[in-house]
Amino acid sequence: MTTSREIRLKTRPVGLPTAANFEVVSVDLAAPEPGQVQVRNTWMTVDPYMRGRMNDVKSYTPPFALGEVLQGGAVGEVIASNDPNFKVGDLVQSGNGWREAFNAPASTVQKLETQGLPPEAFLGVAGMPGLTAYVGLLKIAALKPGDVVFVSGAAGAVGSVVCQIAKLKGHKVIASAGGPEKTKFLKDELGVDVAIDYKATPDLTAALLAAAPEGIDVYFENVGGEHLEAALNAAAPFARFAICGMISQYNATAPVPGPRNMALIIGKNLRLEGFIVSNHWDMMPAFIKDLSEWSAAGKLKWKQTVKEGIEKAPEAFLGLFSGDNFGKMLVKLS
Repeated sequence: MTTSREIRLKTRPVGLPTAANFEVVSVDLAAPEPGQVQVRNTWMTVDPYMRGRMNDVKSYTPPFALGEVLQGGAVGEVIASNDPNFKVGDLVQSGNGWREAFNAPASTVQKLETQGLPPEAFLGVAGMPGLTAYVGLLKIAALKPGDVVFVSGAAGAVGSVVCQIAKLKGHKVIASAGGPEKTKFLKDELGVDVAIDYKATPDLTAALLAAAPEGIDVYFENVGGEHLEAALNAAAPFARFAICGMISQYNATAPVPGPRNMALIIGKNLRLEGFIVSNHWDMMPAFIKDLSEWSAAGKLKWKQTVKEGIEKAPEAFLGLFSGDNFGKMLVKLS
């Protein structure tokens, strides 16, 4: 019998979640049934999109159920197998995060071929966040030669990859993040052309126009609010906006006012397109091929913020909304 601790949604949050919305519960796992594997998770991810699933509303993915274990990406090791396709010791990836161990049909986990990368990278730079950056910049925003690129949330898991891909392809990159440590990282380590500390900038539009007097051609949106308004002001004619996320609004308890300058979309002939990465899994092979080459050549860097222990998972999640994460926020389980 294997004992596992798991995090359940105790109550639905109103506004910013608190620790009281979660509970830690211990469960006992029997031996896996035929066709099942038992996995002990070693790493799990927390991501901003999970906030939407805590509301009881219809969306592109079903809401979390009260009293049930939460879900999310995880990497682990098979510790018992009752399926011929898996053996003890196999590394696997699954959507069964927020728990230390689990039993599941073998068809719901994927063997993980690390290709020389650390396993936890497949929850960040080599996983969903990295693919989001790749899809948004190259497909949705349709990056083309000479584009000036603006990235908000640029020190996060997605934004930092967007910045690097754009620089690898020879573009001018303007990046926004909160605090001197993050902007220093963007300038000194990722090589962006201009790093804006939005927390210390009284006028984001003025700062963006000073950085890009010629205008921006691509905006990769992770934040929303003031950032979107500034990007509209600074957009060059025919600019393309890839709308990935708007973390500044995820905990709003009332409708958030829209940008005051939406009419600029017309005169500037702008294209704004939202996207969900799960609609673009077909690009994963091309992404992994490029990522492996960039990584092997030492051209790609990534940061991780790590909390240790399943009981720290809610703290890690809440930290996403106060900017505690530098790069990908992960929880190390064993």
